[in-house]
Amino acid sequence: MKHLILGTAGHIDHGKTSLVKVLTGIDTDRLKEEKERGITIELGFAHLELPGDIQFGIVDVPGHERFVRAMVAGVGGMDLVMLVIAADEGVMPQTREHLEICQLLGVKKGLVALTKCDMVDEEWLELVKEEVRDYLVGSFLEEAPIIPVSAKTAAGLDELRSALTELASQVEEKSVDGPFRLPVDRVFTVAGFGTVVTGTLLSGEIATGDEVEILPSGLTSRVRSVQTHGKKAERGAAGQRVAVNIQGVDHADMARGDVVIPRGAFRTTRAVDARITYLPSASRELKHRATLRLHSATYEVSAQVILLDRDTLAPGDSAFVQLRLKTPVLLLPGDCFIVRSYSPQITVGGGVVIDPAPPRRRRRSAQALELLNALGEGEDVSKIQLLAQESLLSGVTLEELITRSGLSAKKTEAALAGLLSQGLLVQVVREPRIFLAKEAFADLKALLLAGLENYLRENPLKEGIGKEELKARIPKRSDSRFFGPLLASLEKDGKAIADRDLVKKPGHKASSAVDQSVLQAKLENALQAGGAEPPGIKELCDLVRCGEKEVLEHLNLLAREGRAVKIKTDVFYAPAPLQVLREKLVALLRDKGEITPPQFREMTGLSRKFMIPLLEYFDQEKVTIRVGDKRVLRKG
Repeated sequence: MKHLILGTAGHIDHGKTSLVKVLTGIDTDRLKEEKERGITIELGFAHLELPGDIQFGIVDVPGHERFVRAMVAGVGGMDLVMLVIAADEGVMPQTREHLEICQLLGVKKGLVALTKCDMVDEEWLELVKEEVRDYLVGSFLEEAPIIPVSAKTAAGLDELRSALTELASQVEEKSVDGPFRLPVDRVFTVAGFGTVVTGTLLSGEIATGDEVEILPSGLTSRVRSVQTHGKKAERGAAGQRVAVNIQGVDHADMARGDVVIPRGAFRTTRAVDARITYLPSASRELKHRATLRLHSATYEVSAQVILLDRDTLAPGDSAFVQLRLKTPVLLLPGDCFIVRSYSPQITVGGGVVIDPAPPRRRRRSAQALELLNALGEGEDVSKIQLLAQESLLSGVTLEELITRSGLSAKKTEAALAGLLSQGLLVQVVREPRIFLAKEAFADLKALLLAGLENYLRENPLKEGIGKEELKARIPKRSDSRFFGPLLASLEKDGKAIADRDLVKKPGHKASSAVDQSVLQAKLENALQAGGAEPPGIKELCDLVRCGEKEVLEHLNLLAREGRAVKIKTDVFYAPAPLQVLREKLVALLRDKGEITPPQFREMTGLSRKFMIPLLEYFDQEKVTIRVGDKRVLRKG
């Protein structure tokens, strides 16, 4: 059986609910207030089976201007619209707004039911039909059937059913591929069962036992049971009206605007890139950073409009925008939406989501506009390539590519295969799969190579740089897991060698022995000449015309070879002068038994800069032992 959603639209009191009742036998006005006032306030639902195994789920929407919010919630998921116009009144304000909303939300097919034809004569009826036909010029209903009907006399109902059957044959069912998505339009409780939600299933299939997540709250649950058109079913499919009994979730924790999805299948967003069309009927220009009310499916959220290529949008024009949302909702590529002004509360435009997870865009960026053009109308391969290029050095995951491109997993994989084989993309992480554009991969390689070369230039005595130190030079916005593939590529290019924990540069050798020996001899002689008060690091740097880091490396090397003695980090002695000081100290202690710092200074004539480090050095070397403020000779 072919499952489609038929929605009503039209001005208040034009007979939408009465027509649905006479077609289906179901009164969609279920609320007491609706019965008392004789108007539809909330969405109503019915079903209709027609020849050819066609089953319509019918959504009856309110016609009053104050209930447009509920009307918009009903349009989401419509396959066909039945625009209801009363023959005795013709086209009215809500007729116009409802048609605009249907058009903006992507409804492609429908018909016009000219109701209350029993209340007018033939001549008037023909005039109204002509008026309606003129009004529909340029809309998706321009060629649609216009069928006079009467809910009171049943006139025209057979023609209406035939027209619906014909239209149904021209409309494709929604795809059952991919994860299900159920925007919630009603929440209630059933005694003995608990919370029940209803909605039009936009995609996929939902079945008893499925694990579900409710967005935006993130609550998780399980499907206890499913109903379609009032009957229990094992599953509901895309294009059907379904009622789902949710296990273990209080009805107070859910509301219209929530969406039921497979657990973990989608994420909400606080910003989307979109193409927006501003209605010719709008009374003033739309300004950059204006705030409007966005409606899509059953969602309603405040949205700030960032115009990406201009400062104002004139009525009748369209443009790329970024919509920054006050609260998170689930929007996917291809989702249609409308926007309404706050004062007056009217529909001013609508559009389609292009990128549901964009970065903050720089306005008037040619690259951003090129990407949005490609995402909106381009080929699959260009969409994937541009998304990878836009990610720069951060890379993009397979999940992000699927979400942001709007392509199925299968199509995304096909596009990736071609780009990878041409070398235009590089997979840098296996799990989760992360990709870089070839330009970004080359830039990161260049950064690593520069890091290696700079390190060797600053450390001429080193053979190479530690892997962890080189990895730390990857920019923070990149992933440290990129290091392995980058290093492997540098090795393949013959520009680096991985040797255990070191990364070396081919052909690089530490400074020649001759260069080292000359420099070290100068340092050694300077320490010797300094005697008991050797030159400091800065003086030695000036002497040999090297940086502090390089001088310290040479001094440490001299210390390891016994040609210098390291007293502390920045104090080095030649061995001979230090030995003289040591012998003087030992002789005094053998004679006096103890020595204080002032006595040591008097004996040596040293400043505090050298005296204290020397005393601590002799303690460390176990020549002396400190007792209070004094030193004594260590025995043994």
